[in-house]
Amino acid sequence: MAESLSYADAGVDIEKANRFVSTIKAIARQTAKAGVIGEIGGFGGLFSLGTLNMKNPVLVSSTDGVGTKLRIAFMMNKHDTVGIDLVAMCVNDVAVLGAKPLFFLDYISMGKLDTAVATDIIKGIAEGCKHAGCALIGGETAEMPGFYKENEYDLAGFTVGIADNSKIIDGSEIRPGHRLIGISSSGLHSNGFSLVRKICFDVLKLKIDAYIPELEQPLGTVLLTPTRIYSGIISLLIRDLPIHGFAHITGGGITDNIIRVIPGGCSIIIHRNSWDIPPVFEFLRQAGNVSADEMMRTFNNGVGLVAAVPEKAVSDVMERLNGMNEKAFVIGEVVKKNSDTRVVYSER
Repeated sequence: MAESLSYADAGVDIEKANRFVSTIKAIARQTAKAGVIGEIGGFGGLFSLGTLNMKNPVLVSSTDGVGTKLRIAFMMNKHDTVGIDLVAMCVNDVAVLGAKPLFFLDYISMGKLDTAVATDIIKGIAEGCKHAGCALIGGETAEMPGFYKENEYDLAGFTVGIADNSKIIDGSEIRPGHRLIGISSSGLHSNGFSLVRKICFDVLKLKIDAYIPELEQPLGTVLLTPTRIYSGIISLLIRDLPIHGFAHITGGGITDNIIRVIPGGCSIIIHRNSWDIPPVFEFLRQAGNVSADEMMRTFNNGVGLVAAVPEKAVSDVMERLNGMNEKAFVIGEVVKKNSDTRVVYSER
């Protein structure tokens, strides 16, 4: 008679997963806000819009992951910050449209559920949600034996925000003469890590714990610095200042992201020397012999968010940012398009 097999025999421990849900519930409660109905554990997350006072509300959604930055977390065996990255990559994308993030859901998949690692990930996600002002209302933890290498996993995040239709920031009011204000990043954020890993581990043959004198920190610490969450900054800027467009500088770097919010009849000029570039970018540029153009289209180069504002509002916006202790720089301007080239770099 054939041996009776169970799901656990195939590598999936349902009981462990159920116990983990109880842990998640306690962490998620820390992110609760007005509108949350019930708690994690049902078939869907519930959120009421009845607490919001908007004439014509529009839901704004985004989904993203952390990419190969996860490899750094694996190498360091440190998993409590990538959840912040996950939230940031999603909520920043809805915030730049003028939306307030409402709630967040996550997807964690690993070959065998490691509750300690998964709990650290969730703690990071909850921390990111607190920074963003959104609630963690659901998610999925998938145990997929034979699909991932040991001690590896993947993450995805999903967020929904809300904006008044009359106040959506879509770039349509941007005109030639607008200035571009760059707001500092915390470092690499979560983009370009395939190139980062090639330079650090293939070219330089560095270990993850190598101390880098010019960075004054161990390599892993620098690389794992969490992505900044800009939703609070954006909310304070758009309250009473004329911001006509925002760009979150993610994959594609400065070159490809700003132009996404610039009207088709316009181009932009970026002044390369107008802001302070953090040492990690120069370290990578020199070590990998990366061209200036490639740096600009791969990394944020120290600018994680860009605002397009009328020239007359620049001083007010800069004053507001300085009052929030933000490092901000006027990095460029919008001009009338006169060729097929929409992004021009100036060495001024």
